[in-house]
Amino acid sequence: MAAIRVLTRQLADQIAAGEVVERPSSVVKELIENSLDSHASLVEVETEQGGVKFIKVRDDGDGIEKEDLLLALSRHATSKISGLSDLDNIKTLGFRGEALASIASVSHLTLTSNAGSGQAWQIVGGQRECDQALFPVAHPSGTMIEVRELFYNTPARRKFLKRELTECKHIDNSIKKLALSRFDVSFTVTHNRRIRFKLRIASSHEDKERRIADLCGIPFIQDSLYVDNDRGGMRLWGWISLPTLSRSQPDLQYFFVNGRSVRDKVVSHAVRQAYKDVIYSGRNSAFVLYLEISSADVDVNVHPSKSEVRFRESRAIHGFICQTLQQALADFRPVNKSVTS
Repeated sequence: MAAIRVLTRQLADQIAAGEVVERPSSVVKELIENSLDSHASLVEVETEQGGVKFIKVRDDGDGIEKEDLLLALSRHATSKISGLSDLDNIKTLGFRGEALASIASVSHLTLTSNAGSGQAWQIVGGQRECDQALFPVAHPSGTMIEVRELFYNTPARRKFLKRELTECKHIDNSIKKLALSRFDVSFTVTHNRRIRFKLRIASSHEDKERRIADLCGIPFIQDSLYVDNDRGGMRLWGWISLPTLSRSQPDLQYFFVNGRSVRDKVVSHAVRQAYKDVIYSGRNSAFVLYLEISSADVDVNVHPSKSEVRFRESRAIHGFICQTLQQALADFRPVNKSVTS
């Protein structure tokens, strides 16, 4: 039997990174979530070569204090929870304290932040053990993180990445979910110096529909119903497709729980049940839906990527979603629109 040994810190970090950093889009998602948790109203994303060569995320959020910058790149370091009881009432997108450390272990990472004190500071990943890693720099309030040469030190993982166009689409999909989750934040996204998204803050209902049209397509918003229902401390609102807009793939289905994009079997089944009598078998509905419930009634700490949740009262959630959508579809009456020249 081989001898048991303690892994080096570098190797342990790289193994942990495998749970968080699957591909460039995982990095983009984690960094934007940190920006949103810092109360940013503006998020700018730049990538090159599908995010493998370069990723930059800049925000105008709260920033990180100088004395916390050294901890920011350490594993299991976070400002979002402080005790075990906090896990039962998570209100932030990130909370595990592993993202920055994991990303820094498989890339050249530079973190620059200004917490509003007038002086910004910069730290370079890999040098966090010494105070000399901190540099005073000029930077506005907020945080900027630059990630270069992702997986440079894990060539086996880099080899399994797809071609640039595919990785770019994965990044777009990650940003699309985050942009749909936060209408109160503006997003600018460029790839290889070409703008892919430029979304302004959407305050009014019309502005929100315009953002959805930009991200999900005009046909969806034109052939959708707006729903909004409250019951027993739960609220479900958003847009669902008319039966005439069914799709061959479930590729236009976005569901958010307290602002977090999730995949959930309870939700998927409830939606299918609501549509079972109005669309053909094998076809899929389209929707952008938001469920608001008490954070104590949903467990978000069930998956490393935070993409799955567990409801404490799943049967009640299922019934609420299914009945809300069924009622909206039953109440719908087509309106004959006259066209004038």
